[in-house]
Amino acid sequence: MWRAGCVLSLRLIGRGAARLCSSHPPKPSSYSSSSSHSSTRPKAEKQKRRREKEEAILSGQHTAAEDKAVRWSEKQKIVYSAPTPPGTKKDTSLPFPSAYSPDYVESSWYQWWEKEGLFRPEQHETLPQAVDRTFSLCIPPPNVTGTLHVGHALTVAVEDALVRWRRMQGHRVLWVPGCDHAGIATQSVVERKLLRERGKSRKDFSRREFLQEMWRWKNEKGDEIYQQLRRLGASLDWSRACFTLDPSFSTAVTEAFVRLCDSGLIYRSEGLVNWSCALESAISDIEVDSRELSGQTLLSVPGYENQVEFGTMVTFAYPLEADDGEVSVSTTRPETMLGDVAVAVHPDDPRYQAVQGKQVRHPFSDRLLPIITDSEVDMNLGTGAVKVTPAHDHADFLLSQRHSLPRLTVMAGDGTMTPPCGHWLQGVKRFDARRLVVDALMEKKLFRGKKSHAMTLPVCSRSGDVIEPLLKKQWFVRCDEMAKEAVQAVEDGRLQIIPHFHSKTWKSWLSNISDWCVSRQLWWGHQIPAYHVQLPDSADGEQEERWVWGRSEDEARQRAAVKYGAKPEDMTLTQDPDVLDTWFSSGLFPFAMLGWPEQTPDLQRFYPNSILETGSDLIFFWVARMVMLGTELTGQLPFRQVLLHSLVRDKHGRKMSKSLGNVIDPLDVIHGVSLERLEEKVKEGNLDPREQLVAMEAQRKDFPGGFPQCGTDALRLALCSHRMQGEPISLSVSQVLSCRHFCNKMWQTLRFTLGVLEKDGAAVGTLEETRPVSSVDRWICSRLYSTVLQCEQAFESYELHAVTSALHAFWVQSLCDVYLECVKPLVALRDDGPVVLTHSEDRLRSRRAAVSVLYHCVSSSLALLSPFMPFITEELWQRLQPFRAGAARHSSLSLQPYPRSDQLAHWFFPEEERDFLLVQEVIREARSLRAQCGLTKERPDMWAVCSPSQAQVLLHFDSAVRTLSRISSLHITCPDATDSPPSVSSAAPPAGSLVSVVDHTCQLHLHVQSGLRADRQLLQLSQRRDKLAPKLEEMLSRVQAADYLTKVPAHVRQRTSTKISALQEELRTLEEQLKALQETTE
Repeated sequence: MWRAGCVLSLRLIGRGAARLCSSHPPKPSSYSSSSSHSSTRPKAEKQKRRREKEEAILSGQHTAAEDKAVRWSEKQKIVYSAPTPPGTKKDTSLPFPSAYSPDYVESSWYQWWEKEGLFRPEQHETLPQAVDRTFSLCIPPPNVTGTLHVGHALTVAVEDALVRWRRMQGHRVLWVPGCDHAGIATQSVVERKLLRERGKSRKDFSRREFLQEMWRWKNEKGDEIYQQLRRLGASLDWSRACFTLDPSFSTAVTEAFVRLCDSGLIYRSEGLVNWSCALESAISDIEVDSRELSGQTLLSVPGYENQVEFGTMVTFAYPLEADDGEVSVSTTRPETMLGDVAVAVHPDDPRYQAVQGKQVRHPFSDRLLPIITDSEVDMNLGTGAVKVTPAHDHADFLLSQRHSLPRLTVMAGDGTMTPPCGHWLQGVKRFDARRLVVDALMEKKLFRGKKSHAMTLPVCSRSGDVIEPLLKKQWFVRCDEMAKEAVQAVEDGRLQIIPHFHSKTWKSWLSNISDWCVSRQLWWGHQIPAYHVQLPDSADGEQEERWVWGRSEDEARQRAAVKYGAKPEDMTLTQDPDVLDTWFSSGLFPFAMLGWPEQTPDLQRFYPNSILETGSDLIFFWVARMVMLGTELTGQLPFRQVLLHSLVRDKHGRKMSKSLGNVIDPLDVIHGVSLERLEEKVKEGNLDPREQLVAMEAQRKDFPGGFPQCGTDALRLALCSHRMQGEPISLSVSQVLSCRHFCNKMWQTLRFTLGVLEKDGAAVGTLEETRPVSSVDRWICSRLYSTVLQCEQAFESYELHAVTSALHAFWVQSLCDVYLECVKPLVALRDDGPVVLTHSEDRLRSRRAAVSVLYHCVSSSLALLSPFMPFITEELWQRLQPFRAGAARHSSLSLQPYPRSDQLAHWFFPEEERDFLLVQEVIREARSLRAQCGLTKERPDMWAVCSPSQAQVLLHFDSAVRTLSRISSLHITCPDATDSPPSVSSAAPPAGSLVSVVDHTCQLHLHVQSGLRADRQLLQLSQRRDKLAPKLEEMLSRVQAADYLTKVPAHVRQRTSTKISALQEELRTLEEQLKALQETTE
């Protein structure tokens, strides 16, 4: 079920051209060529863009990003080898490996989680943080035939992050796994298998025998998709796994069909459907691929030895009856002219005023076709006259309703021409008939030409067959009223669609919805619980159809007896051999998975679901149908919120699709794969030569070395790091590789932390007991508080990229780059244990506080990251537990409380965070000065010339400034200040020091005794000056603009003024330094 949707309606120029039908019976609407022309233009533009992207790939053009090839090397693979029977807890007392390895980290954890039942809502009662709230959702059920691609991985990563977050918050969580029987896809797979292995087709079996083969295949292969979901770490409740052909689910499908029939919402009618001649079945819109053709093209079609020509427009003439004139029409499907029943022109078209109301004679059937007028005809397109083929064209079907025209079917379900075509075409395959019809038109001198014509060809995604619009009697769902209710639910705020801009599309589509054909001519699926009734006195060949429906044949028979006034035993009932559209059963998933129609405890507790999360391409095919069916059948919306993520695209902006050969298998990213294997996969696909060439060239550009092994956690983090609401997601190797590097950063942080904890010896106190002592302790604690607050706010608004960004920034920039570097001097680690640098009580107290702060910062960060990176966070958190007093031996991080800002309120020091911004700027400038001098090991003295308030800050963080700036001493001076802190000197910095400007009131002077190369300093200072001067010039020109004061807010003007002052001060200092250096070198 998880796959991309297609754009499905097309009206080609000149009418009579190939048009893609809907799988719904038509509603009265405009069919004009003008409307088709407007829809053709964006399709042509889309086709042009696609061609340009393909040409760019093939021509070797590179973007700036592509020019920087991703360089990576194979990392050492470390394997977890301790004997651990499946389902038992992993041994984390083993020595800590020296480096991160996904193979080691991701081993054994999932089996333990699953066996312990950690993902079942029943665990809720055991949680100390439990709250009386539920959070429920279903996974979009993947096809039983499928393998996951990176789009599925995105869905899993997003949903699992939300599920794990809510579970850790103490909600009663239910996330139900499911699998869709995928009628056409699965039947096609098994039919090909039987043909390949036994040389038999479906028709060589009885229905019962064939279904036995289907179930045998499902039982052998159907579990693969579940194993892939486990590999991605999805915390699903497997005890409630739901297959859409399970007996309980089948009961729900039957109940839904019967109820909808009883309420008049399902009816039987004749309508045009998407028909696959290869499958001999109607297919759903989502199983139709639109193939763009730029013009004349030869394509392979199932059932034809030779390629078939498409992308041409044929023009031919109909001779006027009792007149010497003719009327010319154009079509891309000349074989359908055998089903023409009229020619239509615009009533105001001057060219056809004289022939309105007359007739033309069909050259092959000798039938007379009326020339009718219809204001929907676009007289400016083609010849202005259009052929009308109601049984093979959706728009013509509508026109036939308006004008009471007959409908003549000229193609059978197997794609051969029917008897009304005449003996010369009867039984001939449709595309062979196309050639014969053109030849016959030439022979009758009615052929008026053929030209190349850009078009969109509808192709069955399952069989590769060209879709044929056919008129069939089918079962339809009446959608109008249900659609209105779905629109109203969004407008009333009862249903929230996120992001909100999809609401406009929701309303537009549902306001113009057609009825939904739910019949499929298959054997694999839910056989329609409707029965054809033959009365005892009915004559053979009687035209009237009698149908009843029921939950069983006995119930249907009783209904038929009441309806037709006959004895139950005297009637013959035959169940409709068709099955229901797969989307019908999947539309019931939110409540059928919970046991509906029975009022089960799960249904009462978890329905409506809290949220539905899926790709934006399924908003109509699945989401809208769930909303309509759920509201109608249960009286409630199936969920309160719909969260739609964007589609994943490749680096060239193309949607990932099997038909393009650019799909990324998430397991290839997790385990690593060579370029050669990627190319083999493309060759194994069913791509035409050009598409295969483009796909392989794109792979060589994008993945010249294949994929490195990145692991599940890195892939999940990379996917959740994208802004998912509205913007296309472009996943690259470098992004996932960067997240793998982050995993290693986490690993090394834990190595350091464990080393400190092991050699400290004492158990760490609780977070509530821990009070930061030093200024940098207070800063990191406050940074953790602010990060938790950011995560809370971003999670609530489903901005997962903001959560991951905040967590990454905290771990790397705050914890590792600052705090760990500041802690290291406090505890010098040696092989024989820690050496405390001073034995004073204050020093010891500071050290112990720092150890406790470090533990809780790391432990809390692991909990914060757990929803995104379940494996590595579990591994590392378990190794921390021996150092925590009262830690439960069998506990899992997945059930620990998610950090809350109100629990960390005693760690919030806003002034420390604010002041440390200055410290970070000072450190940055100090390191820049060291780089200018080429210093590596030396630790010179540094002077800070600043304001009294800045002096207070630098004194407060003196230790952090000295450690991170790698200086021996920090001297602070406040010239001309009367209220300077006591520790501040009024002495000027030594002459000849290197100077850098932090801002307009703070300068740094680095005093380097010797070893400086003047020429190098001159060069660096000159480069710095040349870089800053244009910046100052640009800012000055902005503030001097005439409308600057009126258009720019006051706070922005103030900030700009401060920056200008700082730039001017730094440029002045640079000029002085350059002048001094030049004097010393002369």
